[in-house]
Amino acid sequence: MIWIEGHLVSVGPGGVYGERILQGCRVWDPKRSKLAALYYLGTELELGPDHRVLYLGAANGTTVSHVADYTEVVYSVEVAPRPMQDLLVVAGSRKNIIPILADAGRPDLYRPLVEEVDLIYQDVASPRQVSILLGNICFLKEGGTAVLMLKPRSIDVTRPPEDVFREAQTEIEEGGLRILDRVLLSPYYPDHLAFLCRRD
Repeated sequence: MIWIEGHLVSVGPGGVYGERILQGCRVWDPKRSKLAALYYLGTELELGPDHRVLYLGAANGTTVSHVADYTEVVYSVEVAPRPMQDLLVVAGSRKNIIPILADAGRPDLYRPLVEEVDLIYQDVASPRQVSILLGNICFLKEGGTAVLMLKPRSIDVTRPPEDVFREAQTEIEEGGLRILDRVLLSPYYPDHLAFLCRRD
């Protein structure tokens, strides 16, 4: 990962979301990207030029654009037509973003389009967050990494977040992934937890 003067940056076409440019690089804002927040909190998750990424919950393409700056290809799944319009604009300035209009909970719909990947990044706000991730690990190569950005309020607003985190951890482990780390995203995203997992 590239850091300049304490700022995480990526090298690629700018102007995606009004991001700052520092020494010719795009500043990756942790207040606009949970993945950037994860890096600012000290997580060592490398992205390389030979990495293939499956991004679930691509939204408008803010984080997707930075991931694409570092990697070979980003398969970007988004179900909502309006954000997909913005994602298509972002993809238009890069050759390595593959926008896929589909429900991330239905990987069978895009199975023919996606190769084996090194990383799955899941940021879908749904009560089925964990099962969506597990349903997509068929794309993850052995030894690959999965990152789940868990939003407990999207699962059950009435339960304490820690109870939701504990239940999600059990479900992830029973689903065949080994948890490498759990990172609370405070102060950037209170009550959000990132699970970093590996497929052994």
